[in-house]
Amino acid sequence: MRCVIGLDIGTTSTIGVLLALPGRVLALASRPVDLLAPHPGWAEEDPEQWWTNVCALTRELIARGGIGADAIAGVGVTGMLPAVVLLDAQDRLLRPSIQQSDARCGAEVAALRAEYAEPDFIRRAGNGINQQLVACKLRWIERHEPEVFRSIATVFGSYDYVNWRLTGVKAIEQNWALEAGFVDLASHELSGGLIALTHLPRRSVPQKVASHAVLGRVSADAAAATGLPEGVAVVGGAADLVASALGAGIVAPGQVLLKFGGSVDVLTATTKASPDPRLYLDYHLVPGLFMPNGCMATGGSGLNWFARTFAGGERARAEEVGQTVHRWLDGLAAMVPASAEGVRVLPYFLGEKTPIHDPEARGAFTGLTLSHGLGHLWRALLEAYAYAIAHHVEVLNDIGHTTETFIACDGGASSRVWMQIVADILQRPVQLLTGHPGSCLGVAWTAAIGCGLEQDWTRVARLVGQGEQVRPQAGHAEVYRQGYAEFRQLYRRLAG
Repeated sequence: MRCVIGLDIGTTSTIGVLLALPGRVLALASRPVDLLAPHPGWAEEDPEQWWTNVCALTRELIARGGIGADAIAGVGVTGMLPAVVLLDAQDRLLRPSIQQSDARCGAEVAALRAEYAEPDFIRRAGNGINQQLVACKLRWIERHEPEVFRSIATVFGSYDYVNWRLTGVKAIEQNWALEAGFVDLASHELSGGLIALTHLPRRSVPQKVASHAVLGRVSADAAAATGLPEGVAVVGGAADLVASALGAGIVAPGQVLLKFGGSVDVLTATTKASPDPRLYLDYHLVPGLFMPNGCMATGGSGLNWFARTFAGGERARAEEVGQTVHRWLDGLAAMVPASAEGVRVLPYFLGEKTPIHDPEARGAFTGLTLSHGLGHLWRALLEAYAYAIAHHVEVLNDIGHTTETFIACDGGASSRVWMQIVADILQRPVQLLTGHPGSCLGVAWTAAIGCGLEQDWTRVARLVGQGEQVRPQAGHAEVYRQGYAEFRQLYRRLAG
């Protein structure tokens, strides 16, 4: 038996899968991650916690899978992007990571836009000038943490950091490099001119590697820490949203994945790059394809915040009936009419990324009266994220991408109430999946491809089943059409 391990360095948890080839999931395991927000708009994490989780998960997967460690032939790591991890010349962490959803660098975004014409930047780098760019985050550090900035010797991402801990090899995966703003789209190579916008020397950014390329092998120290055999191949890895899309079978134009994780992502596959400042552009894992996508700053993290802050006292009541607080809140929301009787939410709790790219945006609840309760607030929050999905679909169509089939995955897709809201707002069926563990599955398959154990990229979708198809209720079309218009107008009225 030949096996591969996929590890997902997620925003709220680290998840691992053990896959036996040609295609059987032997074990799944996860560990929680602490998302730190020491100031408004900040989002940070501790990379050491990721590594601690990885060391525990690899041992747990081997034990649960009932295999010998020598059966493992490859490891792939995925994660959110572009998180920023910084090392000094002695390879010590300089500070917590700055996450992709962090919104602190609004002034630096404005400064870079004044310095570099955005249409020219988009044509060159494939993405717009926004809070996602690593140059903007590093300029913030230069301005506010000059001692840290002067000590930077290595800049890379979350899964790049874990790959380095596994192999001792420093590299950046192609999509981290692209979304960071370091790749010249014409040549698909790292650009010294783009890297120079960080105000750091070119040597601070490691080599770029393809997602399925073997970048190194598990070192003796990492083998002792993780229980993996020394010498096991480790591939470049993958952006979490792209890995999840591969596992869901998004390999053709017209297919749209709605990924309900710590953030909400909207992705489709295309045969050519069509850069647009409102969205992000990534490489698909399948060579030759691209993946335009949108990523909200929050999603599950916003729901978790609401549940913790406003419904924490209801935990005991939910547990009495065998439910999580989220499921209990769903029950309350199901009793509230569509459009939440006038309550509107802007879910911009960490600013917002696509498609508005406004790090200064803030969350808002409006339309409240004494007749509204917790169920109204929860339903309005679910509707807000669905309206934001509709905004992304509108942008995709405006660019020229078709949006015909909608597939939902990840933890939030288990909320039947939320998925019905999404279907009603889009007025399109939403296909649910079963047995999709998320991004870890896609990156495990990437490792199998990179190690030569598989050749067909699309075969991974056979490991994921088709669940219920949530069909839209036509009777809700008009109320949600009006609600969407109000959602869009609300942001414009409150901006600034």
